[in-house]
Amino acid sequence: MIGDLFTHSQSWFSKTAGETREIGEQDGSVVLVPVGSVEQHGRHLPVGTDTLLASAVTMCGVSLVEECPALVTPPVWSGYSPHHLSFGGTLTLSFDTALAVLTDIVSSALENGFDAVLLVNGHGGNGPLVGAAVSEIGAEHPDVTVTGLTYFSLAEPFIDEIRDSDPGGMAHGGEFETSLLLHLFPDLVRDGPREATPLDEPLVYGDTDLLDSGPLSVYRPFESYSSSGAIGDPDLASAAKGRELFDRLAEELATVVQALSVHVHSAETADGE
Repeated sequence: MIGDLFTHSQSWFSKTAGETREIGEQDGSVVLVPVGSVEQHGRHLPVGTDTLLASAVTMCGVSLVEECPALVTPPVWSGYSPHHLSFGGTLTLSFDTALAVLTDIVSSALENGFDAVLLVNGHGGNGPLVGAAVSEIGAEHPDVTVTGLTYFSLAEPFIDEIRDSDPGGMAHGGEFETSLLLHLFPDLVRDGPREATPLDEPLVYGDTDLLDSGPLSVYRPFESYSSSGAIGDPDLASAAKGRELFDRLAEELATVVQALSVHVHSAETADGE
């Protein structure tokens, strides 16, 4: 799966410069940018979890879209994660630096002629960052359709068909992420107890789960939520759940990419008439 980022036919890594531009100049072309982080995920998951999962879902989703000129860039592996620093293992950028990195990467990618951009985020703390990047890039490139999403939000319509945990069980290194890692990268999931704490946000309208972000934004260092660095119920995770989650997430992302490509292609056709 990691190798796909380098060798897949729709990986930016695998193309020559001329091939990249040839794809970008096709009608309806889309460039996808996985945006992750390097941050602690408790004692049982690797610090690269968010980057690995965002990249894997993006690559698989693109592979499901038929006849769409699309490329997936290398992942942006460092995001905005200052709230995780106290546990160690975290590599974070400042917000302004992270925003500048995303803006520069996408702007350079657009030099190849792409009609649309999709930032695929894998870290909850990057949500405001990706939203700001969409606005900044869109303002700088008004002829391009610039979009962004957080991949795990795509599971909202079907998550109750898969999960066994109560609300709070999928927050950070919980049932959701651990299941995906057990399916995709089982060798990276550590043996032994998977210590974690259910998410318990004391303020009304705060977050209650990975897929249930409340309207209230709250900043706290992560140790105020968990002594292990993980939140949720990873003991309920399984590779079988991870396989179903991954397949359905990829299908949902493919739908987004296909619709985006059709939209920009239709707009170009209308402009040309």
